[in-house]
Amino acid sequence: MNDRVGPAIIVVLAGTLLGVVAFLGLGAGDDDGPPDASPTTTAPAPVTTVPGAPGTSGGAPTTGAPGSTTTTLPARKPDEVPAWTVGRPWGSVRGITMFRGNPTRTFHGAGPIPDSPTVAWTYPDQAMCGSSSVGGETTTWCGLGWTGQPVVYEREDGITEIIFGAYDKSVHFVNAADGTDLRPPFRTGDIIKGSVTLDPDGYPLIYFGSRDNKLRIVALDRETPTELWSLDANEVRGVWNNDWDGNPVIVDDIMYEGGENGWFFAYQLNRSYGTDGLVTIDPQRLVAMPGYDDLLIQRSGRNVSIESSVAVFDQRVYFANSGGRVVGLDVSDIRNGNAPIVFDYWAGGDIDATPVVDADGFVYVSIEYEPSLGRSTNLQRNREVGQLIKLDPYTDGDPLVWGIDLTQAGADTGIWATPALYEGYLYVPTHHGELLAVDTDTGDIVWTDNVAWHTWTSPLVIDGTLIQATCNGEIRAYSLDDPASPSPLWTTQWAESCLEATPVLWNGSIYIGSRDGYFRALR
Repeated sequence: MNDRVGPAIIVVLAGTLLGVVAFLGLGAGDDDGPPDASPTTTAPAPVTTVPGAPGTSGGAPTTGAPGSTTTTLPARKPDEVPAWTVGRPWGSVRGITMFRGNPTRTFHGAGPIPDSPTVAWTYPDQAMCGSSSVGGETTTWCGLGWTGQPVVYEREDGITEIIFGAYDKSVHFVNAADGTDLRPPFRTGDIIKGSVTLDPDGYPLIYFGSRDNKLRIVALDRETPTELWSLDANEVRGVWNNDWDGNPVIVDDIMYEGGENGWFFAYQLNRSYGTDGLVTIDPQRLVAMPGYDDLLIQRSGRNVSIESSVAVFDQRVYFANSGGRVVGLDVSDIRNGNAPIVFDYWAGGDIDATPVVDADGFVYVSIEYEPSLGRSTNLQRNREVGQLIKLDPYTDGDPLVWGIDLTQAGADTGIWATPALYEGYLYVPTHHGELLAVDTDTGDIVWTDNVAWHTWTSPLVIDGTLIQATCNGEIRAYSLDDPASPSPLWTTQWAESCLEATPVLWNGSIYIGSRDGYFRALR
């Protein structure tokens, strides 16, 4: 996805797909087509109980915004993400630990909201740039792009640490107070496009992927950040390419992630500490399954990559792929290697944005529409369904509750951003430059504002304020006193280049990277 500044290059799905879970269908690392469909399994590793971690015998999770009183929340079943977690931070770590803040992808940060913020610091002294090659063509990338959201880590020593991957082929660890390095950068073999995950249960670990084919787990309790484990995308016979754009999610010692090779993975991490006091892991693969089958390959071509991040609600994991397929897996027996498909919907188009799940279990999906790249059958399905849809994954009938047609004659349109949910409304920017407010019950567009073409960055809603970065270098804030009619509060333009990466807001500061090569704090 996004191998240039502009719409993603897409080959799209042209038929309905029946999913079959294939466990551990491993083969030589090639791109010759789908793997052997014969499923195999392996016995799972013992379940690790983490004292104090959500959903374990250690007790219920706690959470609190900066300056607030910690609140004890209801208990939950292991491997479950219940409805009360929607809109809340996840885990025992204070901060923002993953893309969109929690497994339902509905937590965006904590106030107070800054008033007309200006740049407090810029990192680093020279632009973060790196060259990367695809198909024999080499391109120089600078800064942070889609999705590129940083995480915020409120450390026990009182320091707030900002962690992000960048196009200079590094993960950076920056002091939120002054923009200085807290740790040496962790170098990879290629650019990093996705968002880093910080372990939500307090283990000194981060999880992230790179275009160098590897999904990594890196320890932060050594003198320098140290790789403990990696998964090479070529370990399975995937298709399309070997990047990792999606953001891993950790629920009760299990990591869920999809790759651009078209496969979905689940690993039990077995996190612990050694006799030397340093963190240890022993990842055991529970599930590896292709998100495609022969019919999908036949009808859509090879672009069936999973570029969105997975979402988790109840005991279900949802992922979407570039063939327009939305899949829900039942993970109630995941520790025995079982994750049957319980929801399977073909929407057409290319789905790169991350699904969002509300407290009633409805799934909202953003879809791209690219007539210059799509096949006629796929485009027809995409037009029928819409480019912003609400799905009921629990119904026995048609799961499409509503869909919104955002097509424009002959133009690439649709949505690359992940929507924000608030008070019965959905907020999301379109590729062709509109910021929308949508009634989640009816699917009616109740408000629009013109922002900028190619706005792919996902919006934030915090303390009744909507914040949207744009591709013309602006950040805009709107009051949601009336959620159906946002009213402008302020606009600040501090960059000449596109803002593609999703920002975070924490304790009065906005943190965001730009395509000009730099990362900034605004206060």
